[in-house]
Amino acid sequence: MRLGNIVEQLGGELLGDATLEIHALAPLDVAEPRHLSFLSNPKYRQQLAASRAGCVIVGPQMQAEAVARGACIVADNPYLYFARVTQLWQRSRQRPVGPRIHPSAVVDPGAHIDPQAEIGPLCVVERGARIGAHTVLKSRVTVSEDCVIGERCILHPGVVIGADGFGFAKDGERWEKIEQLGAVRIGNDVEIGANTCIDRGALSDTVIEDGVKLDNLIQIGHNVRVGRNTAMAGCVGVAGSATIGANCTIGGSAGVLGHLSIADGVNVSSFSLVTRSLNKPGHYTGFYPLEDNASWEKNAATLKQLFTLRERVRALEKDLKETKK
Repeated sequence: MRLGNIVEQLGGELLGDATLEIHALAPLDVAEPRHLSFLSNPKYRQQLAASRAGCVIVGPQMQAEAVARGACIVADNPYLYFARVTQLWQRSRQRPVGPRIHPSAVVDPGAHIDPQAEIGPLCVVERGARIGAHTVLKSRVTVSEDCVIGERCILHPGVVIGADGFGFAKDGERWEKIEQLGAVRIGNDVEIGANTCIDRGALSDTVIEDGVKLDNLIQIGHNVRVGRNTAMAGCVGVAGSATIGANCTIGGSAGVLGHLSIADGVNVSSFSLVTRSLNKPGHYTGFYPLEDNASWEKNAATLKQLFTLRERVRALEKDLKETKK
């Protein structure tokens, strides 16, 4: 693909030879003269000077340094521009479309599959499920009965939509199953990573709104609601009946306890555990800093005595006040 073709389709300002052919995309530090790369974080500017890339996508503030090195494409948001280049590249190398529903897929006659949807190998789509236009189910995806998936979604291998939520009532020493009578409703433009599970609701539905992005190995409990354009990294766990707002980010391996509410625009750090509702947008973190094990054990031992220490401080403060009188 020639640099001129890329700029014609995506915009940006090309400073360099428009006829230069790009054979691949690559990171700055390993790029070769026929590669296109990008720089979005100024802390990697030293890699820019040393890079052998044929062309680099940069922001306006890095234009002078990029031109001194060689060809560049200047864009207001180089990372977003690079994302669109990857999409353009993927479209250019797509193979001819095969059958929309793979012969090994199992689709119940009572399911509705839009003619423009694609169902991959070994998928299962059960009775009453609905799959929207231009949605792609990769291999081994299961969509259980009555679950709805919107348009332009991508479900990666091993995703399970609509397994029973974790609901049981105690009967003496045994557990009585609570039948999960709801379903899962997924909006448009949602992407779900490999082996992620979204449980069906107990009575009402579990809801994933438009534009949500879920990484691999995420567990979404029954009756959870995830607001539009929220993104979660790998191994996040969200317990039942939690409500997560729009435009949130939740870092890898973080957890959200059940029945809590998270406001729009909340960012939760990796490995944090949300134990209370978060009613204001902001960045929240809840974990101890990593340190050597001996120091951690000492601090943990001190923490166990925190309540006693607090009471002692209160008693000392009270005695001090009495002495001043």
